[in-house]
Amino acid sequence: MHIVNTVEALRALVNTWKAAGEHIAFVPTMGNLHAGHCQLVKAAKETADKVVVSIFVNPTQFGIGEDFESYPRTEAQDHEQLRAINTDVVFQPAVSEMYSPTAKTTVSVAGLSELYCGVSRIGHFDGVATVVCKLFNMVQPDIALFGLKDFQQLAVIRTMVNDLNMPIKIIGIETVREANGLAMSSRNGYLTSKQQQIAPLLYQTLCTAREEVIAGTNYTTVEQHALLTLQQAGFQPDYFRVCRSNDLAPAQIDDTELVLLVAAKLGKTRLIDNLCFSKHTA
Repeated sequence: MHIVNTVEALRALVNTWKAAGEHIAFVPTMGNLHAGHCQLVKAAKETADKVVVSIFVNPTQFGIGEDFESYPRTEAQDHEQLRAINTDVVFQPAVSEMYSPTAKTTVSVAGLSELYCGVSRIGHFDGVATVVCKLFNMVQPDIALFGLKDFQQLAVIRTMVNDLNMPIKIIGIETVREANGLAMSSRNGYLTSKQQQIAPLLYQTLCTAREEVIAGTNYTTVEQHALLTLQQAGFQPDYFRVCRSNDLAPAQIDDTELVLLVAAKLGKTRLIDNLCFSKHTA
């Protein structure tokens, strides 16, 4: 497994592979890897000849008062996990390699970026779109894989790739969950033991809401019920929404392909999750 820190070294490897006609898959991460990340890499191995994984805690997607400085960094353990699943290259650049101090360009996906998480995390998705665009230009992958847990993020990236005519296939991989249903996340490590017992209710609330939607309950009632359930359990909900899965617009009664989106704080930890389903087949 190669570990490279510069764009020049990365491109030298990638150019060699492309010259040999090999397809390249890319999995961008911020490190502190868990089974969900590893599932992305394993799926990448099945779809391409070579797999590049980036580890970069991106400062531009953290807002004021968010956890950039305290975000867990576990490089040695990350390398060990990636080596065990036969990752070809780990790209681990410094901030100075990713961002010039005189950089003036930001990538912004209008509309989608201002919804849901974008309301409380101003500028977050501009930071995500910009760093992913830069990484795509550096890695030049044929395929890129993302977890479906960050559903809005995936929608932003898909839109960016489509709008900018990037020749990259974007693949969403199902959320990997703990046995109790909690979506795996690097931020779960911030939870206290008591909060870890409460946190699975986030997914349970999504499942209950799905059944209510299928039963024909008014969407506003579904959302209000879910918010109340979370508040009573000790969460501080940011939002709970019933949306169309294709564009994240508020769902209408005749929409059939839906996604439930939720974000809530438990103590100081912000958790997100979602549940996609079809009203006809669920």
